[in-house]
Amino acid sequence: MKHALLLAFALSATISFAEPVASLPDLDGKPVAPLDAGRKKAAVVFFISPYCPTSNKFGPEMSAIVKDFGDDFAFRFVHSDTTVTEADRKQHATMMEIAAPVLTDAEQKLAKQLGAKTTPEVVVVSPEGKALYQGRINDLYLGPTKRQREVKTHDLRDALAAIREGKPVANPRTEAMGCGIVFAPTSGN
Repeated sequence: MKHALLLAFALSATISFAEPVASLPDLDGKPVAPLDAGRKKAAVVFFISPYCPTSNKFGPEMSAIVKDFGDDFAFRFVHSDTTVTEADRKQHATMMEIAAPVLTDAEQKLAKQLGAKTTPEVVVVSPEGKALYQGRINDLYLGPTKRQREVKTHDLRDALAAIREGKPVANPRTEAMGCGIVFAPTSGN
């Protein structure tokens, strides 16, 4: 029974989709494969929005994580909010000093593919397409408006450290707190 539950969890943690997102445009319009980790241990995808104060509050920590783990992981910052303008994406990347590709998910395919619903939310994907971690960056926010004085749990840092060491992630799924990604209606709805 225990083995069957573990197998079911492992299978559910693998990202599967009929039409995978092969590439998204960066700020210069060049295509970037959002889930391609290259020779690194995994791709780390941050869903962000310049219009979300919570997402912006995490900007310095996201940049610090990229600096601290950039040798081992491929980082991507993704805008899936259809209301974000090109000018705002570029200004946001400059203001937040983002040192990784900033991608536009205009059709929200990547957000849907990965099940992202919030900014900021992060998904760590192995080269084989397995979601190794998904959720919050840390526990600074315990609810949409409930901010702690200090961070007590560094969920993403702990997950990346475990992956780097070849260990399983202790808590592979947490709930991200922030602003909801508003999904555009799909045809037929």
